[in-house]
Amino acid sequence: MATYVLIPGAGCDAWLWHRVTPLLRARGHDTVAVELPCEDDSAGLAEYADAVVTAVGDRADLVLVAHSLGGFTAPLVCERLPVGLMVLLTAMVPSPGESPGDWWTATGHAQAVREVNERHGRPADAPFDPDFAFLNGVPPEIAAQVEEHSLNQSGTPFLKPWPLPAWPDVPTRFLVCRDDRFFPAGFQRRVVRERLGIVPDETAGGHLAPLSHPEELVERLEAFRTTL
Repeated sequence: MATYVLIPGAGCDAWLWHRVTPLLRARGHDTVAVELPCEDDSAGLAEYADAVVTAVGDRADLVLVAHSLGGFTAPLVCERLPVGLMVLLTAMVPSPGESPGDWWTATGHAQAVREVNERHGRPADAPFDPDFAFLNGVPPEIAAQVEEHSLNQSGTPFLKPWPLPAWPDVPTRFLVCRDDRFFPAGFQRRVVRERLGIVPDETAGGHLAPLSHPEELVERLEAFRTTL
């Protein structure tokens, strides 16, 4: 039995994982869906890592799954807990000394979004639309609940440089979501190649794949775990 530690992205509570956790538990695993202090202006990446470590407690056989902004937090956790596998799900991949706020420009994210807009018949510089960026593929009855589980994300975690000198020595896999409009697949493949030196795997869904395609996601996670 493994313990899956599930880290949400920015402005999300643990509900992001509510369709994933029962599927993992049905396979005999423990799960920890972490609540991060997203609305706390005194909390930065260090406090986010603290929240994960506290939630895990003394559990063992850890598989860490990090979504979106969680890519900045998960490696910090790996420095403090005996993580056997880290899976980055359509996540931000930091470079040493880079803050989450600087990541967008450093990776060329804006151009990737312009290209997605044009592919979908939108103006290249169309205003940000969270429904377009996040909810594609999410069942309507689930999408209707997203707003009540959205948090007012503090800007504090985006301000300070990522403190690690290098990526932790932990087996790491990356899952690109093929229909992601926020972190597009081609953009992610390039960033992962440049920053981690690995070829990412792919799964179905958009940016909120835990809500849209939980079964496929669990299959991918289990395949990673069993082939370590």
